[in-house]
Amino acid sequence: MHALLKQHIVDVYVWVDDTLKEVKLVQKTGRPPVLRDSELLTILIWDGLSEGHRTLKQVYGWMKRDYSDYFPRLPKYQNFVAQVHRNLGRLVYLLQLTFQTTARLRFVDSTMLEVCKYIRYKSHKVAKGVAELGKNWQGWHYGFKLHASIDHLNRLCAVAFTPANVHDNRVEVRLANSHTKVLVGDSHYGGSVQRKQLRQWFNCLVIAPPHYKQRKQVMASWQHLLLTLRPKIEATFDYLKEHKYLVTSFPRSVEGYFVHYLRVLLGYQMGRVS
Repeated sequence: MHALLKQHIVDVYVWVDDTLKEVKLVQKTGRPPVLRDSELLTILIWDGLSEGHRTLKQVYGWMKRDYSDYFPRLPKYQNFVAQVHRNLGRLVYLLQLTFQTTARLRFVDSTMLEVCKYIRYKSHKVAKGVAELGKNWQGWHYGFKLHASIDHLNRLCAVAFTPANVHDNRVEVRLANSHTKVLVGDSHYGGSVQRKQLRQWFNCLVIAPPHYKQRKQVMASWQHLLLTLRPKIEATFDYLKEHKYLVTSFPRSVEGYFVHYLRVLLGYQMGRVS
């Protein structure tokens, strides 16, 4: 990725605006917003590409302070947040456009997205009824789970969000498609039912470590090589969490959580494919 300069935000806007023009949208009635939807989405993507703020309030303050020459008529903060939430579907659409859908080799894994600390889950109300308790090698978590597949360059190929208690192998087929020939994951992805399903649907081979109870634990050298590359997706999750603040407890609605997740993933992906 080349070094970003302030004026590159115009390039992002041109791509967003041209892309949204190709989508047939229902005509809105009433007073038009101060910001065009393409301008608003440009702000969210640009934040993910450059600063990567934790909250929409920080994004809003950053734009008002440093980009008043590009956006001289920012709406009030409450209207800004409401417009962001109305564009949740467009965030999904733009993210899907950046997926590396033709990748033949994919690395798959999942990571927990806590909405609050485990000790507070009983009193948490924002995502109640949607978030769930889930457990991994790190312990118990309350929230959602991000399932993802990436290519060899750490670019996203597919993602899926579920409650934290959904097992990885139940989402496995959603992380591949007809272009996928090899899927590399941990032992959670080695179930025989999912292997057969992926073979039948996509003619895809699943590479996973042998179960410790298997009597025959044999693999070819090329399979072992692919498994040594599997930590690439763990490094991707670590980058998203530690540097892009993917995990958050600030949103005050379920829509707010997924707006945050999607804008972080879209900013990350735009940085990888640009």
